[in-house]
Amino acid sequence: MPANQPHRSLDLAPASLGDYRELARKRLPRQIFDYIDGGAFDEATLAANRDDLRTIHFRQRVLRDVSVRNLSTTVLGEEIALPVILAPVGFAGMFARRAEVQAARAAERGGIPFCESTLSICAIEEVAAAIGRPAWFQLYVMKDRRYAEDLMARAQAVGSTTMVLTVDLPVVGQRYRDVRNGISGRVSPLKRLERGLDLVRHATWVRDVALAGKPLTFGNLEKALPGARVPGDFQGWVASQFDPSVTWDDLEWLRDHWRGRIALKGILDPEDAREAVRRGVDAVIVSNHGGRQLDDVPSTIRALPAIADAVGDQCEVLMDGGIRSGLDVVKALALGARACLIGRPWAYAVAARGEGGVDHVLRIIREEMMVTLGLTGVTDVKDLDRSVLVEP
Repeated sequence: MPANQPHRSLDLAPASLGDYRELARKRLPRQIFDYIDGGAFDEATLAANRDDLRTIHFRQRVLRDVSVRNLSTTVLGEEIALPVILAPVGFAGMFARRAEVQAARAAERGGIPFCESTLSICAIEEVAAAIGRPAWFQLYVMKDRRYAEDLMARAQAVGSTTMVLTVDLPVVGQRYRDVRNGISGRVSPLKRLERGLDLVRHATWVRDVALAGKPLTFGNLEKALPGARVPGDFQGWVASQFDPSVTWDDLEWLRDHWRGRIALKGILDPEDAREAVRRGVDAVIVSNHGGRQLDDVPSTIRALPAIADAVGDQCEVLMDGGIRSGLDVVKALALGARACLIGRPWAYAVAARGEGGVDHVLRIIREEMMVTLGLTGVTDVKDLDRSVLVEP
């Protein structure tokens, strides 16, 4: 078995982020795991996010003093211990009991930001009460702007200073795994029976999450969907309420209601990145929604260099998508990112082993980055550039 593949039996302790994916697969009901793991259409972009990172190679350099190495940096005015942010992940409270709270606590211990999703099970207030470091907040714009305005006010009330505005979801991508599992669309009697049998096979998850993890409601959208349960009550509402008419001009409305920094998540085109700069945003996040929206678009690592070149030092550039190791983080930083957002890695970890799993994933990334810096002859992540990579 190749060293970078998860150890299927996992009789030993998990050593890689891939190991945590395998642990999550075993612990979660099929429809929940596939929701985390899947992508849009035939999942070509989902695969490319990972595969394209593997085609990038380091220049190994020797006989340099790398006895002291630094991984800390600043992102949007925050000092962070590691150039990683826990990305917003919808429905995360379905993966483990109050998962958003667990992940936020692990992020705080790791000295990095946690970004709360609009679609979190735990409300922003519940997360804020569990940590001392203000969380970032991710926003979807809905047709009824009062919902969005209320969310912004609530996030600011608990101290959040950074908003991540997701701009690549004017319509919801077609995710075949979710359709087959009955998360999207109608559920046949046979599919209901299959779900029930699957839950019986995952009794630990049922006890820990479905029973002990209540309430399984959309904590941030309780005013819009009072008492709504995950996932069935939500799909139709998303399709009817997410606003496909949002344009660049709506950033003025956003500024009227948000006093802090704004990062646009979902940028894949250099011209959109330039427009973001012209509109005065603080950061762009190179992202294809983890391959969950439009298939057959570029991987994020392929899109990153042109976007970094397009904006220069006019705003910060972050990257999201495909990161599965500390080596991947170093590659992204070398190609122009200030830091990386990780979504699936922390989702797998919290599903597999809760808060301790997220702690361990962050340690793995840290250790892998330290080794990579040492063997490329770099002592500070802020010094990373394309010179550490082999030219294609």
